[in-house]
Amino acid sequence: MPNDAETYDYIVVGAGSAGCVLANRLSADPRNRVLVLEAGGRDNWIWFHIPVGYLFAIGNPRADWCYKTEAEAGLNGRALNYPRGKTIGGSSAINAMIYMRGQAADYDHWRQLGLSGWGWDDVLPVFKSHEDHYLGAAEFHGGGGEWRVEAPRLTWKLLDTVRDAARQAGIPSIPDFNTGDNEGSSYFQVNQKRGFRWSAARGFLKPVLSRPNLKLETGCRTERVLIENGRAVGVAYRQDGLTRVARARGEVVLAAGAINSPHLLKLSGIGPGAELAQHGIPVVLDKPGVGANLQDHLQLRMIYKVSGVPTLNEQYHSLFGRAKMGLDFALFQRGPLTMAPSQLGIFTCSRAEKERADLEFHVQPLSLGKFSEPLHKFPAFTMSVCNLRPTSRGSLTLASADSAAAPRIQPNYLSTEEDRRVAADSIRVGRRIVAQPALAPFAPDEFLPGAGIDDSEEALARAAGDIGTTIFHPVGTAKMGISSDPAAVVDERLRVFGIAGLRVADASIMPTIVSGNTNSPTIMIAEKAAGMILADAR
Repeated sequence: MPNDAETYDYIVVGAGSAGCVLANRLSADPRNRVLVLEAGGRDNWIWFHIPVGYLFAIGNPRADWCYKTEAEAGLNGRALNYPRGKTIGGSSAINAMIYMRGQAADYDHWRQLGLSGWGWDDVLPVFKSHEDHYLGAAEFHGGGGEWRVEAPRLTWKLLDTVRDAARQAGIPSIPDFNTGDNEGSSYFQVNQKRGFRWSAARGFLKPVLSRPNLKLETGCRTERVLIENGRAVGVAYRQDGLTRVARARGEVVLAAGAINSPHLLKLSGIGPGAELAQHGIPVVLDKPGVGANLQDHLQLRMIYKVSGVPTLNEQYHSLFGRAKMGLDFALFQRGPLTMAPSQLGIFTCSRAEKERADLEFHVQPLSLGKFSEPLHKFPAFTMSVCNLRPTSRGSLTLASADSAAAPRIQPNYLSTEEDRRVAADSIRVGRRIVAQPALAPFAPDEFLPGAGIDDSEEALARAAGDIGTTIFHPVGTAKMGISSDPAAVVDERLRVFGIAGLRVADASIMPTIVSGNTNSPTIMIAEKAAGMILADAR
């Protein structure tokens, strides 16, 4: 390592959702020098801030790593685009803005795995500590924190009617998904402030960038963690065509996400020994769990044509409608440009014998073929449903020892009989909701997967493979676990087993995926991590 390398107390790799929190908390003490390395750039693009901008950001290399999966047998041979945010704020700059914690039982399960400090009663105060809920502090919500949570700024008659249909199908309306039990239907609360996206960069990072002890470097790709005598002592990163080195006297914290954190571990010689040797990477620590245990929520995008009720599709294709949308936003910060990708949520069970909700529907008053494509020209709504707790497990493997080469991503969707059964059941549940009397006046007509597909499990599972796509929730690739678990990568304090001075603090540490959207749980993980890092340094 060069003698003139700059030295910091903490080096945080990644200025995404987790990295922004870590940067804020670790630099709060002016005695700590903190370096944050971000491969993307600043969020100085209008579409990072107008909520509907996700349509332009996803798939754009200015905002997105633009990863792709391998061909998936469970998806009938299809490969998927796999968006991940590439800017300060990370995926919170391009995601659905949905504020969701999951279910109390998710975290209690982590505690039951032997991970002390991760039960619902442990994490709820952490969620509340940084929350700024529009209704203020209460039993389940916090007020005055950095993470702004608001109600959506518009309603749709169609969505109100879908909620009525869900009620007729036996799914109750509830006021809040974030009290530990999210079964029911409600409008999603969103990470916005007065009609604009509220990313982790806006909430946690940008307000503290003036701190003299905090340094943010953008446009730099971390190539490897530097390890000496079993301890992480710094990082090497590429910026402006040059390889630079930074030294850490305290800790290196990986917060690069469920794809990039395990990728960086492997490039640094920490991972399955045979895989590393295959690519000529010296094995620092043979750790088979790195890159394994990949979990994601596969969404099945059911689309129904309707008549006699407004949808966004016809407004999008009308010059007058588009002008009105622009004026509504410019003058009042309201209307469709403030819309999150999904507005109405429905959590329910795929079968009556399930103890808790295992399906999440995202309902939208619009339809399109895929992100980056125009909306359909016919009026329609989408009921996108995902299995909240899939049993399929995928992996992330090296394509090359070159840090600039994307890893191979193999989610293995629908690779278990259980997941195929839940996929079939979820389509049945969606059809049952749409068949209720409330929606009859709008004559819903199943466009996808198609009314002609019969109700057999084989036919519906095959249809799921045709229409399934990621809902952008990869987790689990640097699993938190107990020391006797050979697949575990980090312990309950997020320290990498076998390497001192190195932690992972992002969605990759989840041992099992949470039953809902993953962004706010990732921020909670970073908050807990920062507290543990500072406590361990005392």
